[in-house]
Amino acid sequence: MRKLPVVALFTVCTCFNWAQSVSPQVQPFIKVNAPVVALTHVRVIAGTGEAALEDQTIVISKGKIQHVTNASAANVPSDAQVLDLHGYSVIPGLVGMHDHMFYPMGNAIFGEMGFSFPRLYLAGGVTTIRTTGSLEPYTDLELKKAIDAHKIPGPKMHVTGPYLEGAGSWALQLHQLTGPEDATKTVDYWLDEGVDNFKAYMFITPAELSAAIAAAHKRGAKVTGHLCSIGFREAAELGIDNLEHGLLVDTEFLPGKKPGVCPDEPENPDLISKLEVNAGPLHDMILDLVHHHVAVTSTLPVFEMGSFPGRPTLQKRVLDVLSPDARSAVLERRVRASDSASIRQQYGSDVSPWPAAFKKEMEFEHAFSQAGGLLLAGLDPTGMGAVIAGFGDQREVELLVEAGFTPVEAIHIATANGAQFLGELDRIGTIAPGKQADLVVIKGDPSTKIEDIENVETVFKDGIGYDSAKLIDSVRGVVGSR
Repeated sequence: MRKLPVVALFTVCTCFNWAQSVSPQVQPFIKVNAPVVALTHVRVIAGTGEAALEDQTIVISKGKIQHVTNASAANVPSDAQVLDLHGYSVIPGLVGMHDHMFYPMGNAIFGEMGFSFPRLYLAGGVTTIRTTGSLEPYTDLELKKAIDAHKIPGPKMHVTGPYLEGAGSWALQLHQLTGPEDATKTVDYWLDEGVDNFKAYMFITPAELSAAIAAAHKRGAKVTGHLCSIGFREAAELGIDNLEHGLLVDTEFLPGKKPGVCPDEPENPDLISKLEVNAGPLHDMILDLVHHHVAVTSTLPVFEMGSFPGRPTLQKRVLDVLSPDARSAVLERRVRASDSASIRQQYGSDVSPWPAAFKKEMEFEHAFSQAGGLLLAGLDPTGMGAVIAGFGDQREVELLVEAGFTPVEAIHIATANGAQFLGELDRIGTIAPGKQADLVVIKGDPSTKIEDIENVETVFKDGIGYDSAKLIDSVRGVVGSR
């Protein structure tokens, strides 16, 4: 990556007299740290879904955006650290709404990436995350405390409680609820411990989900779900706030689906690909979710990685951050997924049904948004192990454009929509005076070429500018181990 222009590379100010001081562990990753900063001659993509503004100046004062004006009319304070950003764009910090802190280790076991993932999320321009399912909620809570205290680098965190899962789960690391009373007790306990949202999982019963939602709502918390035993429309009737992954995991369309039971084969890509978005039961489901104000989280990268032989291209930056064992596992899975004999054995055809189902998922998400639904963005760093924190969040925005959104609409989904759901749109999510200075400096113009969103150089969080390249360099060969 190219560095910021020479005029932008001022010596970091250590007189951090307007906020908490940063630790020696964080200091090496800071590029800009001054009470007043001016980003001059920059393209502003505000996160509102509106067109980019050319040649703007953003003035940051004590961690907040003071004003955004045309560069020719800007009044830059005399004491400001000035960054000349000709050729650069600024977007709001991404709000990752399905951003786990764990990584698949094989054999249905997941390992906490408490060292590498916070750095990679921040390096990728993700300044706020919702963990959306925690396997080590105490670890996540402690990471949040350490990040907030500037002891380690990372994004702002909304920590999700442990998965709300029912009996029969395939995942050994999950507590299995014993009934509605246990669901209520679990929600109350973890709210007392400091989490602020919950995720229901595949085998939860309707009674357990209903009890969990009631307990969470009673205390102002929200519940999302990656469901199987319960279809989307039933979950909406029960009062769920959010549904993860979209159409590909909704079992309500499967023939023979029994109430409250997760089917033995919960995925039918051939059936999903044949559903009509603009009429019939799928269209009715979209309208029902919109009517009940249920948000949907798009996690296209995790499906893309497992749906297409040879797609996406495995980037060098992804392979570079993986540990040797994780890299070998990813490459082996990649070869297996592309093997025509395996595809034929599994589906009885040389053509996998997943690409068509993936396209239908994209159509669903676009139609849901067009109907007035609140679409959120995340990556879900699970699956085959090649969907990596930060990098995957950027890929999600690119895939939203492939799904039919304009680049500025996709950026709006990945920033303002997440902030809206979290109840923080008055603080983050768009670029406007008075908001926190959570900003991403990008070489190029993602409003016309969305792939430029990968060219992150500096990430501001509360007005402190972090060096993306240094954060990435610090975790090379680490993901999959810590």
